[in-house]
Amino acid sequence: MKRTIILIISMLVIVACENYLEEDPKAFISSTNFYQNESDAQAAIAAAYASTRPDFFGTWYNAFLVLHGGYADGRGSQAPISIYDQVLDQQNIGRAGTFWNSHYSAINRANAVLDNVSQTIDISDELKSQILGEAHFLRAVSYFNLVRGYGPIPLRISETRDLADIEAPRAPESEVYAQILEDALVAEKNLPDTHTEGTGRAGKWAAKMLLANIYLTLGQWDQARDKANEVINSGIYTLVPVTEADDFYNIFRQRTHSEDIMSIQHNETSQSGIVTFMHRANIPPYNPVGSGFFAWLPIENSFIGDSWDDNDLRKAFNLYTEYDDGTGNIVPLPDSSPKLFKKYIDMPDGLQTHSIPVYRYTEAFLIYAEAANEAEGGPSAEALENLNIIKRRGYGYDFNTPSPVDYPAGMSQSDFREAVWQELDYEFVLEGKRWWNLKRTGRVKETFQDIGRTIIDERLLWPLPENEINTNPALTEADQNPGY
Repeated sequence: MKRTIILIISMLVIVACENYLEEDPKAFISSTNFYQNESDAQAAIAAAYASTRPDFFGTWYNAFLVLHGGYADGRGSQAPISIYDQVLDQQNIGRAGTFWNSHYSAINRANAVLDNVSQTIDISDELKSQILGEAHFLRAVSYFNLVRGYGPIPLRISETRDLADIEAPRAPESEVYAQILEDALVAEKNLPDTHTEGTGRAGKWAAKMLLANIYLTLGQWDQARDKANEVINSGIYTLVPVTEADDFYNIFRQRTHSEDIMSIQHNETSQSGIVTFMHRANIPPYNPVGSGFFAWLPIENSFIGDSWDDNDLRKAFNLYTEYDDGTGNIVPLPDSSPKLFKKYIDMPDGLQTHSIPVYRYTEAFLIYAEAANEAEGGPSAEALENLNIIKRRGYGYDFNTPSPVDYPAGMSQSDFREAVWQELDYEFVLEGKRWWNLKRTGRVKETFQDIGRTIIDERLLWPLPENEINTNPALTEADQNPGY
């Protein structure tokens, strides 16, 4: 069957090529005559970034991560994602396949840049180095997402141009991580030091944050701590001050802000789908438009429930139970959705820009705290201070001054570890990080048990697309992840 499918695809390709060759050869653009100058190189790297939207850094992928994180229930077609004691249904298996394809599209376009831009003549060495660094970054972050989501995966480091290039077995995770680290280190070396805010393109400090996350995932504590510390002490970023809950919108509703290391910018957010998934329709100011189906419903007995201190401004910023109907009347949400998320909202004030963070400065402090605690056998004074800086800001205090909410000195290593994990949860609601944190720390089953849910082993890895198995000669059905 598999050979039949490949034969059919090959025949279609041959027919398509024969028809194409009848066209005017002057219109033909190949890799040999495309990569000629700076404009071509910029177009190639722009195409690689384009593959990250909408399914890579977009709404559906973020929803997949959020709904695996054990603090939100899906509704509608996303409801089966939150049923953790069974494998994904067909629609969400399809979504997992879409994410796979989006990431490999980004990888292939990054490979095209790496294979060809180095040979481009009419471009400065500085810009060439930057573009190649961006391609290494995109390939690294793509493989980082894939290996965490799917386990061993095909490793392709040259452009796939035809069916002959498709064959690639599932590489061991150790081999994939070696490639990820190699790419991330090249990106760190080649990307410009200057931070260009609001572009959605990677710079040196995004590469350092990627490296810190990789080291943290691999349990390489010294390296994770030191890389995070480089970002903290860069002198480029500062935390956004907060004195009331809505001050956090200075991060999430601004095109640029002082803690943005890398973010994806969405204009006309109601069209991006984010607001639609957050809110019921016709609820000002969160979603004043006439569509919405509140697909992410908070799980009350998770960390976002009563255990979250009401004095923590991040709770009021992230959650709401009532709204102003536009006439000054405060209306409670209905019993069917008594609490909703509000980090991403739509506003009728003309400001329709949402920044979807990839890396925020805040994360560097928490990576340092966690990694230093593990590397040094307990929390140092600096690790404690970095953790407290984030907590103070969350409560609206001056983050550089001791406060009444500070974690105390003398905490044990295990207590400090738990405190860091708690701050990670509170700080990064709806930013797609908790599932990865639960997996790398081995807390998936324990966490789901705490909310009264059972998660089966088969849900720890996502299914490979059938199309990959059918068209990749190096794979068979035996290579599919368990349960699928």
